[in-house]
Amino acid sequence: MQQTNDYNREVFNGDLGTILSIDTEEQELTVDYAGRPVVYDYADLNEITLAFAVSIHKSQGSEYPVVIMPLYMQHFMMLSRNLFYTGLTRARKLAIVVGSKKAISLAVRTTNDQQRYTRLWQRLLQPI
Repeated sequence: MQQTNDYNREVFNGDLGTILSIDTEEQELTVDYAGRPVVYDYADLNEITLAFAVSIHKSQGSEYPVVIMPLYMQHFMMLSRNLFYTGLTRARKLAIVVGSKKAISLAVRTTNDQQRYTRLWQRLLQPI
């Protein structure tokens, strides 16, 4: 998975690829991104990471054939309707939710209608 936007290589944060080859003599690694090979020097390998599992945050803007989404109470502060919706809608064909009924219920019931304290409204109303 690409971890940063790289406009020169035209790969962006969250893009998933498959390692095609590793050239130890040239110190290069080639990654296939949807049929397009992209070459990295060893010095640039900090831009990519293995992605056995991907967080909902990192998956935003992407789709996958299958999504397996674990929902448990251990991190109950993260459970919210919008995060649950985002995770489910990443799946193209199949979404599997694994977890407790309590966690799923909490996620569905919790909306993040948190008040923001930016004072933007007051600034917009002030005369220039």
